[in-house]
Amino acid sequence: MSSPGIDGDPKPPCLPRNGLVKLPGQPNSLGAASITKGTPAAKNRPCQPPPPTLPPPSLAAPPPRAALAGGLCPQAGLPLGGPALAPVSGPPAERPPLATDEKILNGLFWYFSACEKCVLAQVCKAWRRVLYQPKFWAGLTPVLHAKELYTVLPGGEKEFVNLQGFAARGFEGFCLVGVSDLDICEFIDNYALSKKGVKAMSLKRSTITDAGLEVMLEQMQGVVRLELSGCNDFTEAGLWSSLSARITSLSVSDCINVADDAIAAISQLLPNLAELSLQAYHVTDTALAYFTARQGHSTHTLRLLSCWEITNHGVVNVVHSLPNLTALSLSGCSKVTDDGVELVAENLRKLRSLDLSWCPRITDMALEYVACDLHRLEELVLDRCVRITDTGLSYLSTMSSLRSLYLRWCCQVQDFGLKHLLAMRSLRLLSLAGCPLLTATGLSGLVQLQDLEELELTNCPGATPELFKYFSQHLPRCLVVE
Repeated sequence: MSSPGIDGDPKPPCLPRNGLVKLPGQPNSLGAASITKGTPAAKNRPCQPPPPTLPPPSLAAPPPRAALAGGLCPQAGLPLGGPALAPVSGPPAERPPLATDEKILNGLFWYFSACEKCVLAQVCKAWRRVLYQPKFWAGLTPVLHAKELYTVLPGGEKEFVNLQGFAARGFEGFCLVGVSDLDICEFIDNYALSKKGVKAMSLKRSTITDAGLEVMLEQMQGVVRLELSGCNDFTEAGLWSSLSARITSLSVSDCINVADDAIAAISQLLPNLAELSLQAYHVTDTALAYFTARQGHSTHTLRLLSCWEITNHGVVNVVHSLPNLTALSLSGCSKVTDDGVELVAENLRKLRSLDLSWCPRITDMALEYVACDLHRLEELVLDRCVRITDTGLSYLSTMSSLRSLYLRWCCQVQDFGLKHLLAMRSLRLLSLAGCPLLTATGLSGLVQLQDLEELELTNCPGATPELFKYFSQHLPRCLVVE
């Protein structure tokens, strides 16, 4: 049974749904709670002189609004009523209910995750209107599978879904999974912002062909970031015909037709390329020779993931063509040795992030090169570098700018090596997951790193429940991942 509002109107349409929210009643002029006769607030009030007796309404005009609102009092000697005022037409202004007050909601909704916002937007129209502002969805990328792009009509025909909700939230990037050339054309025709508003497109496990890729990049003129993952139907010819100079970020992974000629297309057609991420098993050192001085001025991030055929000769081409790199990944480039790391350290002095994970030929000598020359390095990834020992960690202990160090599954690191890390006061993140030789005694010394923000000890035999309790007491500001 609903109670009427102040003016006898029913409650606003924003009602509780599924127990998610309970809306307060209509607020009165005193705020969330009013003081009524006989409440403790009235009984405990100290003795005060009685309020002045005002003339009855029939004998005097109402006092000025400033006096009623706590403003300036009327001058002495003037009658309280003063000259008569013209009557104010219309009902008095009322504050909107708290549950639909947009000023309050705009501050409240920042505390919810993206998934929670999607649920809250279904509570009522007022909440949806507030939540569908682009500021609440900045930096998020919707993922749409091919089967979610169509609705089946009663007659069995398929109709493309309405994307107005996405347009209202102003999404600048989309990830389409399992789509074909036709699906991409339908997306372009039905999404209002596809021509200029979409800045990033990601296609995963899709059957896009050379023609579809060409149409997409020709129609969607705003795309500057492109990701192709698991797309095995386009060829190097499609890259030659579709890539545009406006693209600044490109990621290609698990596409079986990508080889050296594809890198030639990328290097020649994308002079403004800032980031390149490449996972291709058939790319060789020859491909890296295609990079020229044009990319050298713009490219700052290069990720070569599981490029098994790249050797130290390919590293030579990289360091000479791309001297301004700030982030380099050679993860899974199993033929790169200490000599290749020495080339990186001597020629890429601007590096801030270096990933050497899954490089089984890297030894302690490579870490000596890194520590001596890369003084700006902030992140170093050495996961699965099985030949790294405590001696290598002693070299790293001299790096005053290093903030993140990953040593996952470095099977030769022992407690003695951890003692070297205790001098690295700049460390904020340390991962020792899967290191089998570390003991609880050695790990307990990490409490000396009081500025540590995250410590990963997953699958670490020496990490006992007692140790985690010890960390919670002595590293209260550090997130310890068990």
